[in-house]
Amino acid sequence: MSRARGTKKRLPPDKAEATKCNDERILEEVKQLFTKVRSYSPPTGVEWCLPDSRVVLQDCPWNHPPLQALKQSLNEVKNQLSDKDLAVWHQHTCSTNRAGTVTAHLRATTNAELCTQAWAKFYEILGTFRLLPETALQNGELNSVHLCEAPGAFISALNHYLKTCWPHCDWNWVANTLNPYHEANRRSSTIADDRLIVHTLPWWFFGSDDTGDIMLQKHLVELQGFVSNMHSVDLVTADGSFDCQGDPGEQESLVAPLQYCETVCALLLLAPGGSFVLKMFTLFEHSSVCLLYLLVCCFCSVHVFKPATSKSGNSEVYVVCLGYRAKYALRSLLSKLIRNYGPDLASMAALFPYNCIPNSFLRQHEEICTFFHAMQIDTIQENLSLFSGMSAEQRKWLDQLREYASRFYMQRFQVQFLPRKRWVCRGGSVGSGKPFQRKQMGSFNQRKEMQSKEWRLRLALGACRVRVEEHFQPSEGHDYVLSGPLDGCDLDSWFTLVGATLPKVCSSTFCEQELLDLLNEALEECKLGLEGQPLATNAPVCSSCCAQSPTSILTEVCNLPNITSCLVVGNLSWQHLPLSKDMLQPQFYPGPSYEEVCFSTLHDGDPVYQHELLSCVLSALHDLGEGSVLVVPLCSALTRFSACLVLALHLCFHSISFRCPSGGPPAVLLCVSFTAFPRLKTILQEVLDRMRHLEQGRQLLQFAPTAELIGGALSHFLSSLNNTVMRQQLHMLLQTGGNR
Repeated sequence: MSRARGTKKRLPPDKAEATKCNDERILEEVKQLFTKVRSYSPPTGVEWCLPDSRVVLQDCPWNHPPLQALKQSLNEVKNQLSDKDLAVWHQHTCSTNRAGTVTAHLRATTNAELCTQAWAKFYEILGTFRLLPETALQNGELNSVHLCEAPGAFISALNHYLKTCWPHCDWNWVANTLNPYHEANRRSSTIADDRLIVHTLPWWFFGSDDTGDIMLQKHLVELQGFVSNMHSVDLVTADGSFDCQGDPGEQESLVAPLQYCETVCALLLLAPGGSFVLKMFTLFEHSSVCLLYLLVCCFCSVHVFKPATSKSGNSEVYVVCLGYRAKYALRSLLSKLIRNYGPDLASMAALFPYNCIPNSFLRQHEEICTFFHAMQIDTIQENLSLFSGMSAEQRKWLDQLREYASRFYMQRFQVQFLPRKRWVCRGGSVGSGKPFQRKQMGSFNQRKEMQSKEWRLRLALGACRVRVEEHFQPSEGHDYVLSGPLDGCDLDSWFTLVGATLPKVCSSTFCEQELLDLLNEALEECKLGLEGQPLATNAPVCSSCCAQSPTSILTEVCNLPNITSCLVVGNLSWQHLPLSKDMLQPQFYPGPSYEEVCFSTLHDGDPVYQHELLSCVLSALHDLGEGSVLVVPLCSALTRFSACLVLALHLCFHSISFRCPSGGPPAVLLCVSFTAFPRLKTILQEVLDRMRHLEQGRQLLQFAPTAELIGGALSHFLSSLNNTVMRQQLHMLLQTGGNR
C-alpha cells in the first residue's frame, strides 16, 4: 500500500483575501513576529568537534564576560517589574501580546484538542521546521517520546498535524512527566491538568517509584526499556521547567540540571536522523553554552527559535535540533554523562572546559543571545510604557496587530479542522475537572516578604483565613453523601501499584492544595505542644467549636431504620460511651492508631497505618450482615490508597457520609446498609497479602484505576472530607501558643 503525503487544503479565495493586510507596517511587524529564529553554522573550513571525553565534567564552572553583561542588563530591566502585582501585570501583558488571540482562534475554527498556548507553539514549530524525519514519514511510521510533557499539548498538537497532513502515518508515542497523582510530588513542580493523562495512562512513563522524575538515573535506564517496542525513536521533545518565581533572575541556572538530563535522555534514545526539541530560557551561563555546543556537534543543524505564540517578554526559546548523528560517534561521552546523570550534573562542574569551546562558536552564540536579549528588553520596556497608560490609538493599533497575527498564523500553518473522533482521547479529554493552579498573588517584592513570615501570619493574610477561622459546626459533613452501592465499576481493571515509600504527603488530587501546604508547614513548625507533649494530646479545644460528640454519632446511626447491626472499627474508648439501652448496641473491633499519624506530614500515607486500616476493615466486612452499618475512623483520605479503600466501601454500602467527632479521630466514615460483595473481599485480601510481602523501601500506592478515583461523586466527597479535616486541624493549631 502506498503511503503518499496528505495534501494540505488551500484556503478558498475569500479566506485568502481575509489574510491580506492593507497596512504595510502591521504586515511587516507580524512577519517579524514569525521569524524569530537564529541558527548555528561553523564557518567555512572550520569543524566543530566534541572535546575528548576525559576532560568532560572536570573543570570548575566558568563565565563568558560578554554573556554575563547581557544577563546583568536584562535583569536590570526585569527588576523594574518587582513592584508590579503579578495578576495585574499578567493581564496587561496578555492584552499587549501580538499573538494573544491565536489560541482562541484555533479553538473556534479547528476543534483542536487540549488547545493551549503550548499547543500553538508546538504546531508552529512543526510548521516552521522539517521536524519529522522524512524517512519516517515515507516509511509510514513515526515514533516519538515526549519528556516533561504534562498536560500533553505537544502530543495533541502532533496528533492534529499528523492526522491532517500525514493521515496514513502510523504514530506511536510515549510521554513522561512528574506524576500529578503522586503524593510526594510538590504541586509547585507538577502540572495537575490531567485531561489527557487520565485517559492515556498506559502511554505515560512514571518509573519504578511512580514519581515520574526524569532526573533519576534509574528512570533513564527504565525509560529505555519502556520504549523498547519502538523500532526507532524519531523525535524527542522536552518542555520541562521549574517554578522559578522565587528567584526569576537565576531561572537559567535553576533549570540547567533538568535541561542536561533531558538532553542526555534524548541523545540516548534517538535514532540516527532523529529530531530533538528542547525548551530553554536565557543562554548566558556556562551550562547553556556547553549544552548548545554539545547539540551542534551531535546534530546536522541546530536552531534557536522563539515562536510567535510564546510571549515576547519572557525568556523562553526552543532549541530545534535536526538530523541526529549516530550515537556510536559519541559513545564514550554518553557513557560519562550517564554515569554522572542526575540533578547535580549541571552544578558540580562545567560540561566542557572553557578553552575547548571554539571562538567561532562563542561569537555566534553571543550574536544569538544579543538578538533575543534585545527583543525581550524591547517588549518589557514597551509593556512598562503602556502599563502607565495606553491611548485609544495605541489600543486600536494593538488590536489590529493581534487580529492580523491570528489570521496570519492560520494562513501560514494551514491548520485544518479535526473531528473529535480523531483526537488522542476520542471521547473527549475529561480529567478530574479541577486542575490545580498555584495563584501568585501580589508583586515579587510582596511575595518575597510573605515567604519570610511565620505560617500563622501568612494564613492570616491569605485567601484561606476566613474558612480556617470559622468555628466548627455539628452539621459539618452532613451534606456530603455517597449514594450506593456503586455499580458499573470494572473490577477486572483493578491492579496493585507499588512505588517508593512516601516520605511525606506533599500533594493530593483530593483536596485544596493551599490548605494542605499550610497544614504541612504548620505541622512541621508545631511538632510539639506548649509543654513539650505530642500535639495530638495537648491541643486545646476551641470553646466556640461545636463538633459532634461520639455519643450523638453512634446514636444517629444505630437509630436508622432497617439497620440490622452496627460495627465500629477502632475507637475502643467509644465502648464506654453512655448509650441508651433502648437502641441497637454497636459492636467494636480493634483499629489502627491514628493519633501520631494525623499530626504527621505523612497524614494517611503511613504504610503501617494503611496496612492496619485495611486489615481491620476487611475483617469487619467478613462479619457484616445485610443491612449493617460500619463506622470507620480516618485521619484523612489524601492518598490514592485511602481513596481506593473508600471506593471499595462505596461498592457495598447504600450510603457513605462522614462526621468529625469531638475528641478525635479527625473523621469517621458512616457506611450504611451493607450489601454482600464476595469478590470485593477477595480483591482486598489480595491487596493485603501484597502489602505484607513488599521489600523494604516500597509501598503499595494504589489498587484501583485512577479514572475510577478522580472526577465525579467520589472525588467531590473525598475533597469535602479532606478540606473539612484540614480546616479543623489548622483551626486547632492556631489555638496552640500563637505567640510563643
